[in-house]
Amino acid sequence: MLILGLDPSLSCTGWGIVRSEGARLSHVAHGQVPTDPKAPMAARLHHLHDAIAAVIGAHSPDRAAVEEVFLNKNPQSTLKLAQARGAVLAACGQASLPVSEHAARLVKKAVVGTGAAEKQQVQAMLKILLPGVKIEGADAADALAVAIADAHLGGR
Repeated sequence: MLILGLDPSLSCTGWGIVRSEGARLSHVAHGQVPTDPKAPMAARLHHLHDAIAAVIGAHSPDRAAVEEVFLNKNPQSTLKLAQARGAVLAACGQASLPVSEHAARLVKKAVVGTGAAEKQQVQAMLKILLPGVKIEGADAADALAVAIADAHLGGR
């Protein structure tokens, strides 16, 4: 089973694909999709949608997983996150890809063992779970963590 993990953000969306065979996980691919902060909102969202649609087309994952929306102190930031999330979810929907949603604390708990884990702890655990993988960027690391958590949680 191929699982696409997504870490949506308007500035840079991370994606990661893992293969799950029983309890065994292996890395397939990962990357980041930055957007131009000077571009109009519609163009940025279109770019995110098309880039994730291309990833789905290139790898044909069986399902996708995304972190649930969390509320920022800044309502504008929350709205931008929600719009970016909508763009990547639309790409999944366009491909008829089932999508699971997981709370950030649940992702950390599934990968590290505690929901209060720091980003550095998650990234260190990724190196153990996916030996030899050179993860390029924090957003891609977060997306791989979402995919791994989804594999452990069975796509709930």
